[in-house]
Amino acid sequence: MDKKNGQETAESCEKEKQEELINETNLQEETEDAETSADSCDNMTEDFDKLKKQFDELNDSYLRLMAEFDNYRKRTLKEKAELIKSGGESVLKNLLPVVDDFERALQNIRTAEDLKAISDGIELIYNKFISYLSQEGVKAIEAVGKPFDTEHFEAIATIPAPEENLKGKVIDCVQTGYLMHEKVIRHAKVVVGE
Repeated sequence: MDKKNGQETAESCEKEKQEELINETNLQEETEDAETSADSCDNMTEDFDKLKKQFDELNDSYLRLMAEFDNYRKRTLKEKAELIKSGGESVLKNLLPVVDDFERALQNIRTAEDLKAISDGIELIYNKFISYLSQEGVKAIEAVGKPFDTEHFEAIATIPAPEENLKGKVIDCVQTGYLMHEKVIRHAKVVVGE
């Protein structure tokens, strides 16, 4: 039995040494794992800091862009409002010479005795005004003898056509219509033959 006890003691010593080796190995692995984990944590902290910095830069850039856009929008709205407010100024400024001509004509009508001269003066003012309108892109719509078109004409009356070829055509124009750059700004009021 002594031999058996000796073997058991030797085996138990052997097992203890193996367990100590295993524990040492595990301890080394745990230490290495802890170091790796610490390194990994440091890398994650660095990555997080980089991402946070990048986020802050992008957010700042976004906020600046939004502010610039808001300033642009306000500036363009202000410019549009000024254009609308003063847009008609040049048109009205160029009409003032026609008004001056009318004032002179009115003064001369009261004292003039030659009706032909007055008529010629009024016609000159009218031609000057029509010339100005054509410079601004405004022209009269020709109506008489044209086929009736609801895009350009407004029928205020229909009468029996005096001739067969005038059916569905404009016979008389009561009020002249006008186009501005090919857009109707006032429809011509016409009488249509039926």
